[in-house]
Amino acid sequence: MKAAVVHAFNVRPELTVVPDPTPTPDGVVVQVGATGVCRSDWHGWAGHDPDITLPHVPGHELAGTVVAVGRNIRRWAVGDRVTVPFVSGCGRCPECQAGHQQVCDHQFQPGFTHWGSFAEYVALHQAEQNLVALPDTLDFVTAASLGCRFATSFRAVAHQGRVRAGEWVAVHGCGGVGLSAVMIAKALGAGVVAVDIDQDKLQFAAQLGADVTINSRDTPDVPGAVRDATGGGAHVSLDALGHPDTCANSILNLRTRGRHVQVGLLLADHSRPAIPMDRVIARELELYGSHGMPAHAYPEMLAMIARGALQPGRLLGQRVTLEQGIDVLVNMNRFVARGVTVIDRFA
Repeated sequence: MKAAVVHAFNVRPELTVVPDPTPTPDGVVVQVGATGVCRSDWHGWAGHDPDITLPHVPGHELAGTVVAVGRNIRRWAVGDRVTVPFVSGCGRCPECQAGHQQVCDHQFQPGFTHWGSFAEYVALHQAEQNLVALPDTLDFVTAASLGCRFATSFRAVAHQGRVRAGEWVAVHGCGGVGLSAVMIAKALGAGVVAVDIDQDKLQFAAQLGADVTINSRDTPDVPGAVRDATGGGAHVSLDALGHPDTCANSILNLRTRGRHVQVGLLLADHSRPAIPMDRVIARELELYGSHGMPAHAYPEMLAMIARGALQPGRLLGQRVTLEQGIDVLVNMNRFVARGVTVIDRFA
């Protein structure tokens, strides 16, 4: 099969032919119909993820068709249309037993712990509990965009942030995660403030439902601007980018007893940001991490998509070939793309 292979960190991956994967007894092989290009993939390519062993194939936002199953598989068959959370559980540890597969003690992550979906085929492990069946009405390109950014945002907003109708939600960073969060928060009945340095992305956020947009490049006091726009501060705020500045701003723009959700990755030199803990204590703020979404939680999100309350297809940007996807990946840190870029051609 063709695959984009990383032989050295920060060196352009090579498009090459490698052996087709075979399923483990508890796994399946999926022919990739589409796969997203995500900033998390860029972090892995840059060497920020200790789980990656070279040579390596990136890619974790995927959708496709089952083409082979392991001998222990009962729930899935060749021909099934599926996707998978980017964090999958072992099914045996205490966290999995409690339904928290997204923080499994022995998690499987295609594109990180194992070879991923920047390839014609990908092997997925522990398939019985981790695959998600796709409705026939959901195409592979849109489904691939759910795998990390949209599903992660859904859990961050709906489950960790516990957003309720009538509340204000601030979203810092309008990439794929942030734009997804804008759409989801609005669908849940919240008012939304979108913050970014790029006016084009802010205009897109407004099209997706943001009530207020703030260009942080032109705003000396972002937390103050959010507090003014919301009449005292956001009830829920997300750092959807993953940077010390956006993390601090997200906490500082909360109203008393507000909830901060850290969903953007803080890695490498940014992994230990300064936190305004004096404000956290004085105002009884709640700080949450959010890391993916387990397979059993997908039906709620898919139901909202089916009835039109959520339209993830509006977030799609470029559709590119596998070779073009390599260029998108290595330039990901320049933040030039609007919306979600998806690889949908592998020949």
